[in-house]
Amino acid sequence: MASEHAAMLKESVADFIARGMDIGRVRKLRGTPGEYDRAVWKQMADLGWLGIAVPEAYGGMGLGLAETAIVAEGLGRALAPEPYTACAVLAATILAEGDNEPLKADVLPRIAGGDLIPAVAWQEQAGATDGAHVALAATPFEGGYRLNGTKRYVVGAAGADAYIVAGKADSGLVLGYLDRNAAGVTQALEPLADGRHFGTLALDNALVPRERVIATGDAAAAALSRALDRARAVASAELYGVMSRALEMSVDYMKTRVQFGKPIGSFQALQHRAVNLYIQQQLASATLDDSLRVLDRDPEPRQRAAIASRLKARCSDAGVRIAREAIQIHGAIGFTDEYDAGLYLKRALVLAAWLGTATQHRRRYAALALQSED
Repeated sequence: MASEHAAMLKESVADFIARGMDIGRVRKLRGTPGEYDRAVWKQMADLGWLGIAVPEAYGGMGLGLAETAIVAEGLGRALAPEPYTACAVLAATILAEGDNEPLKADVLPRIAGGDLIPAVAWQEQAGATDGAHVALAATPFEGGYRLNGTKRYVVGAAGADAYIVAGKADSGLVLGYLDRNAAGVTQALEPLADGRHFGTLALDNALVPRERVIATGDAAAAALSRALDRARAVASAELYGVMSRALEMSVDYMKTRVQFGKPIGSFQALQHRAVNLYIQQQLASATLDDSLRVLDRDPEPRQRAAIASRLKARCSDAGVRIAREAIQIHGAIGFTDEYDAGLYLKRALVLAAWLGTATQHRRRYAALALQSED
């Protein structure tokens, strides 16, 4: 992405957030059944953000991860509850990578336009990192599939209009598209620390007709794998936004909080602490820039997976560490619900766990590295 275009997009994101995404809005929306603001989502669509990852042939911009990361970083700084990564990246990529052209032509333009929000139900057990752990039964039925089982940890489910569901048939993985109110679909919400929710879907003979099958077999596995790795990269950018704002808040506090007649930032112990956090942020920044540059060249799957895991591990560790230290630097007020530092820690904890923890991604990276040596 040309530097001038990146600068313009960053400026646009910063301006939008400054005008309409204050922390008061986050506090108002947390814990509500809707979870996010549809009007804000539509404004994001009008700015073109929801179509960045959607191919031009389906009404999007067909740009890369570098552009989506700029938006995600800005949303992370503002703690925006809108499911940008879960819908505009994860769901959109799965659909775009599928082989159902009529479905793409129907759904992708509506995602880009902000008129449709699908959530991806791919996970069933905590700790699963790929489609190989799918157990939900997909039984062939007149060209389509009948789904039975339970999906958990569905991000964006609270306000979703539809679900992309991963099931397992004898012939391999199946990705199906289900409307929210389809027969046989029951949703429950599970509260998260940051005021949003995971969705749990119970599927009881839910029918995916042939025209709603996104992909099957190897094509489905490849689509899900690529979408998850791309979402991990964008979630890492969101974490970078969270950690950056948490560090800024901490440094500002150190400059203004006076104790023993001096700003606490003049004390060497706290200066060393802040420098260590700055180093962690800069390491995350360098890893993010390098990873996005390589991922946008569309490397082969093993290299893509290794890069995504390295990035997610680095940003998850740095995000949680900086947010936790922000609580300490702010002293007692950091623990209070009324003070914003705690909100940044809660969002960092949720993002760090979503799509695989730092420990899981370090293990995945190590396993992929060993495979490369064979």
